[in-house]
Amino acid sequence: MNLYKTKTAGLALLGLLLLGGSPAPVALAQGGQDLNLTYQRPPQAIADIIEAPGTPSVSINSTGNLMLLMERPGYAGIEELAQPESRLAGLRINPATNGQSRSSSFSNIKVKQVNGGQESQIAGLPQNARLSYITWSPDEKYIAFTNTVANGIELWIADISTKQAKKLTSATINDAYSGRPFDWTPDSKSLVVKFIDENRGEMPKPALAPVGPVIQENIGKAKPSRTYQDLLKNRYDEQLFDYFMQTQLKLVTIDGQQQNIGKPGIVKSMDLSPDGQYLLVQTIQKPYSYLVPHYYFPYNVEVWSREGKVVKQLAQLPLAEDIPIAFDAVAKGPRSYNWRPDKPATLYWAEAQDGGDANKEVAERDVVYTLDAPFAAKPTKLAATKYRYRGVQWGNDVALVNERWWKNRTERVSLVNTAKPAKPTVLIERSYEDGYNDPGSPVFTRNKFGRSVLLMDKKGQHIYMISEGGSPEGNRPFLSEFNLKSGKANILFRSEAPYYERPVDIIDLNSKKIITRRESEKDVPNYFVRDLNKKQMTQVTAFPHPTPQLEGVQKELLQYERNDGVKLNAVLYLPKDYKKGDAPLPMLMWAYPREFKNAATAGQVKSSPYEFTRISSGSPLFWVTQGYAVLDRTDMPIVGEGDAQPNDTYNEQLVASAKAAIDKVVGMGVADPKRIAVGGHSYGAFMTANLLAHSDLFAAGIARSGAYNRTLTPFGFQQEERTYWQAPDVYHRMSPFSFADKIKEPILLIHGEADNNSGTFPMQSERFYNALKGHGATTRLVFLPHESHGYTAKESILHMLWEMDTWLNTYVKNRQVQ
Repeated sequence: MNLYKTKTAGLALLGLLLLGGSPAPVALAQGGQDLNLTYQRPPQAIADIIEAPGTPSVSINSTGNLMLLMERPGYAGIEELAQPESRLAGLRINPATNGQSRSSSFSNIKVKQVNGGQESQIAGLPQNARLSYITWSPDEKYIAFTNTVANGIELWIADISTKQAKKLTSATINDAYSGRPFDWTPDSKSLVVKFIDENRGEMPKPALAPVGPVIQENIGKAKPSRTYQDLLKNRYDEQLFDYFMQTQLKLVTIDGQQQNIGKPGIVKSMDLSPDGQYLLVQTIQKPYSYLVPHYYFPYNVEVWSREGKVVKQLAQLPLAEDIPIAFDAVAKGPRSYNWRPDKPATLYWAEAQDGGDANKEVAERDVVYTLDAPFAAKPTKLAATKYRYRGVQWGNDVALVNERWWKNRTERVSLVNTAKPAKPTVLIERSYEDGYNDPGSPVFTRNKFGRSVLLMDKKGQHIYMISEGGSPEGNRPFLSEFNLKSGKANILFRSEAPYYERPVDIIDLNSKKIITRRESEKDVPNYFVRDLNKKQMTQVTAFPHPTPQLEGVQKELLQYERNDGVKLNAVLYLPKDYKKGDAPLPMLMWAYPREFKNAATAGQVKSSPYEFTRISSGSPLFWVTQGYAVLDRTDMPIVGEGDAQPNDTYNEQLVASAKAAIDKVVGMGVADPKRIAVGGHSYGAFMTANLLAHSDLFAAGIARSGAYNRTLTPFGFQQEERTYWQAPDVYHRMSPFSFADKIKEPILLIHGEADNNSGTFPMQSERFYNALKGHGATTRLVFLPHESHGYTAKESILHMLWEMDTWLNTYVKNRQVQ
């Protein structure tokens, strides 16, 4: 088998192009005739999985005695996705609602008793509910949420004791900016809410003629930036941004009374102090930029009184167009302002000591400061970091300062005595690629302010950690008691075969009662209460099997080795009726490459053989119902140890990993080597095209929402930090566009017509398709109207699955081998 191609003979051209922009796809054949192709449906077994009701999401209160069951509707219809949309500075806004477009929602809420299992319906919810931001009040007697209607967004609350919901406001909530548009006050009697500015006037209309050209200018200063979608393009876009973003903060009581807080402005974020006396407010300022998204625009950081008076101006941060493109680079000046959750009104933030440039050598990378109300004193230095600051977790007189460094994949957690800040004590320093030695993330509890703080024992000597529990036999999640002096962990509970069981929360520390989410290959994920002292377990939920079509599907965690010694793994799925000794099956291999700095961590097992077989709309598992073997989560590690960069040998490692996987399944007798397809989404699509360009391992490929020409992302991509001008050969060799003439196997390209992911412009697929057909490849390009990087409309998803199924049946299952 030849791994690298030299052949130039072409195959027959299919040449079918689907263009976006109409209620149903428009298809043009090579000759240009209209095929009038409407949305298609895949085989019924696949369609049934998509149209099946989903499992509710769960939110558990802090005492662990109640949980919310939040039910989702099915996939939205294409008519919902086709609504008008304003794409401004990296935001996508529905003009009709003044909220984020394409946002997910819930359709119903139930309250469930953890002890006893009794379920109660929340009464009085709106008809055709589209509920978002479901949030417990600090005293957990209420929940608040928004409801999106045709002409806007409403604020609602529900009383947990009476199970009754009521509307607090009309459809005037401003949810154009990312983040929750309301915040509970500590007494749970009111909320601070973002409203549309009622004095903003009518929506701007585009001028019939421009008032002048659109100009950008740079005077001799290097300002590289990565590729972004949906940027502002002209003065009209700026006017729209002002119109949708203009916000009036208001205090809304649970009785529905409203009171303005301060003056209207473009509110980036607002956060009440734990005692409820102050507001931390960030407002976007001009000038705007046509080069970077909204989060790099100038902004002011201020402390307001609860009535809206400016108490302290903390910072005026400029437009950040000049942030270095190196990973771990940040903007100059203070950043990440937050309230300490353990104090009534104390701020904390970080300031880069390297000017934000990760390539500078400095003794202290970041310094973390605190400032107490009334904010008149000089800030206090809490800690300095060696690596880039990533946040603080607060407890009783202690703080855990988190930092990371991309170049060596290191993370560090240091302990600080908040009463007497001194040199931090390093508790954890490890490679964040190393799943086998991951101590986990802390467990939190609510304090008197209703804020989340570290759960600690009475003596303040231990915190509690939940880890995924990576191991050579697969993930085995655990709960541990972590000693803050020794840095050692005592495991209190660990998942055991044949189950995958993940701790969710600690209900009672003294009696050691915890809630877990438990599943197996055959058992649907459900919630349980475990009494660790009594070694008893009680089931809380009993969710039904969401996809009975997959019952009986055979699953196996495979472990094998690449030719350079790197250990690999993947998950193999076989049809329920497949028996050992049956004829080899056609197979679909699905993968997503990842970069590593260490070969040992690259080869670690990253899943569990005991996880329940679940399926999402983008999954390859549908085809196990159609007589295919499916190899999912197939390891494609790209390793660059020491001074070497992973991408220097990207294609060679990619092909070696694919060959190792194929050798494994072919050696098992389950896959026919001449009927194997490869596929992936996003970076997996990029991988797919490269594997077809640089090997003869596959019968066909499926590439969804990919990027294929790296010169169109010249200032870095994925985990590649170097620019095109620093490593032109790497950019060339990694671009399948450069080798379009070498792709002889059929390749299906699917792309959302409105893809907003950085780098994966729809143009990437269009130009790659043109390159392929220009060299006689068998290829098909499908643009899904109105879809973004991931596909959400039911019609789009079903049509995508039909395209994939037709492609696989034509060029893999029924492939005519000469």
